[in-house]
Amino acid sequence: MKLEVCVDSVEGMIAAAMAGADRIELCSALEVGGLTPSAGQMARAMELAVPVHALIRSRAGDFCFSADEVATMVADIRAARQIGLAGVVIGAAGDDGRLDQRALAAMREAAGPMSVTLHRVFDLVPDFAEAVETAVELGCNRILTSGGAVGAPEGTEAIARICDLAAGRIGIMPGAGITSANVGAFLTKVRVDEVHSACGKLRPMDARAVAMDFCHAERLETDADEVRALKSALRA
Repeated sequence: MKLEVCVDSVEGMIAAAMAGADRIELCSALEVGGLTPSAGQMARAMELAVPVHALIRSRAGDFCFSADEVATMVADIRAARQIGLAGVVIGAAGDDGRLDQRALAAMREAAGPMSVTLHRVFDLVPDFAEAVETAVELGCNRILTSGGAVGAPEGTEAIARICDLAAGRIGIMPGAGITSANVGAFLTKVRVDEVHSACGKLRPMDARAVAMDFCHAERLETDADEVRALKSALRA
């Protein structure tokens, strides 16, 4: 059972790796759902002993991207590939909420031999069965999903159904709201090989920076103790 930990800083990346994460999803700005990390962050990731996948998302907001935005993300994928990262995490949707096959195909092609995860844009699609088939056809390695719920524990039944739809052709990785406290009960209902978690704790930010609207009142930071606890729970 593998644990992927989502981080948005070099410190978080190092802490997660040292605490036992099997893989890291590297982002920036988790407070807006995660954005593409910088080239410097990706380069630092190559110093770690665990595989790192970069989130590729050019801006905050929804997942309906323009042609220019898709071109930017394709360039970011090529940069991540050149740096040597193990994988990328991608997603795009059309105005109807269905997966944007053209955009995803361009990103998948740019990734080449890298591992590719379809991110939680999947949770917004109108038809899980259709989206699973699209992800399989594109050659994605896994789908990150909460089953269309706010958190994976609330989407347990849907995730189990998605696993049935996947039928072993693509990995299904539950994520959102999974903690060391609830993962045991969750895994009695869903059979998967990997889970995803931020393993974070909130830290208050400088009140002056908050007042100037530079940041939110709190920031989610990687908690090495929670990484260890969640990994231990997965072993159990």
